[in-house]
Amino acid sequence: MMVNDGIRAREVRLIGANGDQLGVKSKDEALKLAEDAELDLVLVAPKAKPPVAKILDYGKYRFELQKKERESRKKQKVISVKEVRLSPTIDVNDFNTKLKNAKKFLAKGEKVRVSIRFKGRAITHKDIGREVLDRMAKETADVANVEQKAKMDGRSMFLVLAPKDSDKK
Repeated sequence: MMVNDGIRAREVRLIGANGDQLGVKSKDEALKLAEDAELDLVLVAPKAKPPVAKILDYGKYRFELQKKERESRKKQKVISVKEVRLSPTIDVNDFNTKLKNAKKFLAKGEKVRVSIRFKGRAITHKDIGREVLDRMAKETADVANVEQKAKMDGRSMFLVLAPKDSDKK
């Protein structure tokens, strides 16, 4: 933030302490007006032609900005990605356990990355791994959308599931 003597522009479009437009003034004239009001001259729009400066209490202004920033951070939703690891030769009961975990994560509103790690010569049978991932996507279709289809990354194949939004129904 540019304040008082830190402002480099020769002239500024000045806004008074109560919000009224005072027109284009020289920097020195604007500083004198701010000093007379016992307030600060703050550059609020430095990119404008001419730059826009406002007469206000800088400490109070900074506090208000920080307050707004804290409020926006509170409203932010952090989405975490949980991972469920499978193998290409997974058995039915093990698959159902992993499916239950994935559905639990999706119910909490988290994304799920389902991955299959190919060991040894199993890499030659990528189609088996893709079938397992497709089955997982089909089983979770009622609670999740496939955000990223199954793809290979080195020796592992993965797909990303995102929870369905109940608001969009």
